[in-house]
Amino acid sequence: MKTVIIALLCGLLFGAGLTYSGMASPAKVLGFLTLGPGWDPSLIFVMGGALAISLPGFWWLRRKQRPWLAESFSSPASNHVDGRLLAGAAVFGLGWGLAGFCPGPALVSIGFFQGAALLFVPAMFAGAVVAGFLRKR
Repeated sequence: MKTVIIALLCGLLFGAGLTYSGMASPAKVLGFLTLGPGWDPSLIFVMGGALAISLPGFWWLRRKQRPWLAESFSSPASNHVDGRLLAGAAVFGLGWGLAGFCPGPALVSIGFFQGAALLFVPAMFAGAVVAGFLRKR
């Protein structure tokens, strides 16, 4: 139960940060991703702030023997870059660039009943189902 409450609080903090920073706004994200006239560089400061907070946190965690809520730290089983990883990254980037949403901000935006998010989130879940089906084949 403790883990669920901490996860909920982290999710609420993350969603509030996305909303406050403007990253839940597709227009803001597309303004950042569109280089050239009208480019909006303000999200660089959001990313810089995230790095300023997370890098010392990761440094501090590396010094710990184990996490607070688990028996051990977990790492990816492989660090191999293959075609499946590159294809997934390309599809993710294309979706983000075309829609102005990535999964986190899309879930935040659906809470505000933004029309684009109401279309994007079901499509995102459908894509996950199709990817899972293809992985099994």
